[in-house]
Amino acid sequence: MKAVICSIAASLCLAMPAAAKDAPAWRGHANDAQHTARAPAAGQPLSRIHWSMSIDHNPPAAPHRTPQGGELLIHYASPMITAANTVLVPVKTSAQGNFEIDAVSGTNGKKMWKMKTDYVLPPYDWVPPVPAHLTGQNRLYVAGIGGTVYYRDTPDSQSGQTGQYVFYGASKYKKDKTIYNSDVMIDTPITADAKGDIYFGFVVLASNPAHLESGIARIDSHGNGTWISAQSAAGDPQMTQVAMNCAPAISADGSTVYIAVSDGGSGFLLGLDATTLADKYKAQLIDPETKENAAILDDSSAAPTIGPDGSVYYGVVESSGEHNCRGWLLAFSGDLTKENTPGSFGWDDTVSIVPASALGQKAGKSSYYLMSKYNDYYDCGSGTGNNEIAIIDPNGTQKDEYSDVTVMKEVETILDPHQVEGEGGAVYEWCVNSAVVDVKNKSIVANAEDGYAYRWDLTTNSFPQSLSLNAPTFEAYTSTLIGPDGTDYAVNDATLYALGK
Repeated sequence: MKAVICSIAASLCLAMPAAAKDAPAWRGHANDAQHTARAPAAGQPLSRIHWSMSIDHNPPAAPHRTPQGGELLIHYASPMITAANTVLVPVKTSAQGNFEIDAVSGTNGKKMWKMKTDYVLPPYDWVPPVPAHLTGQNRLYVAGIGGTVYYRDTPDSQSGQTGQYVFYGASKYKKDKTIYNSDVMIDTPITADAKGDIYFGFVVLASNPAHLESGIARIDSHGNGTWISAQSAAGDPQMTQVAMNCAPAISADGSTVYIAVSDGGSGFLLGLDATTLADKYKAQLIDPETKENAAILDDSSAAPTIGPDGSVYYGVVESSGEHNCRGWLLAFSGDLTKENTPGSFGWDDTVSIVPASALGQKAGKSSYYLMSKYNDYYDCGSGTGNNEIAIIDPNGTQKDEYSDVTVMKEVETILDPHQVEGEGGAVYEWCVNSAVVDVKNKSIVANAEDGYAYRWDLTTNSFPQSLSLNAPTFEAYTSTLIGPDGTDYAVNDATLYALGK
């Protein structure tokens, strides 16, 4: 693609556009910078499929549609939606992981334009998503090769200004492209703050002329970049990477960016100065049952969520598999100095924020609640296969069903309705990460491995609506979202479905 390459000396670059008149309906992973996953409009009834499109032209090992066929182990990136209802869809185009963004009409799925990227995936086990984000200024960012980031403006139009930013400097990149293209990769989703500044994690595989080490980068709205290594940010030489797939979260006042770093197995949740990336806060991630280091897996796509009161929630894996592979949802004060009651599931989930108003009479004294996946894995420990989704109270407590730990109180839970053949009564897993909260309809829209999308009515704890999308598919976790016209979107079996009345 033709692009203007911008750096710290960005005098030749166009200025960042002003904030869009109408904010995007959905910006990326969990929608906003706090990862609340709140819908911009009331969702339509799940009555029919309006349109669908493939988001992977060559899925890993081909789609596996039955329990006997295996699993589709890939995390697909969340689509983004403009206020004018243009859906920006990250698409994987080859088995090797070539990517593009397809812009389509939210009304009928008609293709409008396409933007290719030369982004190269970092080393992985489960295939990670291509990092992409739509800012409040209506600028689309997508990761490129060598740790660079491409942008495109006016995404509702057939054409728009494009460019390329380099967080460590365009001159360095131009001089040694071969080195950087081979050894530097963005390895988390991109998150933007209210000003249009973007944040992401990156991995460095070998020494390089810029002395880059795996860490966290920031590019401001004019293309000026800065970065800090994971070990410097944590003040610990053992920290060698940002947690893969950990989308940065930004405090409501824009002053702090939260992200996790690890030594490849365990690590810290950090709060960094959002302008300088200097370390402000740090909390070691500890298993609340064993009191040993919790695990941070590259297969996870958990990211921090920030509550309306500034509390920070982040999912980890238990230290040794003793919690039925459920992991834990760790909870901290905004300055990370106080650890609060954990949730009983967390390993691969970005919890959504549910205001008390969406629970009706079921709400207690808390002003907000958390929606979480709540699987109990049939093939791990003493797991029963009673796979649920849950509303939990960050201020309430109960004894954990699976341990002696006191955990967040379950306000309500609900099982997937369909059993898995040959698994002793186990039901299908929920394959959602960051489920959309439809506040106006007091409900959650979630998808599952049984091939259905569900509307979970929080006032009745029931599924008044469900819609069959495809055959059952064992797969990794994806997102659901809602557009400005109320269209519901779910990713299942390498396909994006637009659903509604």
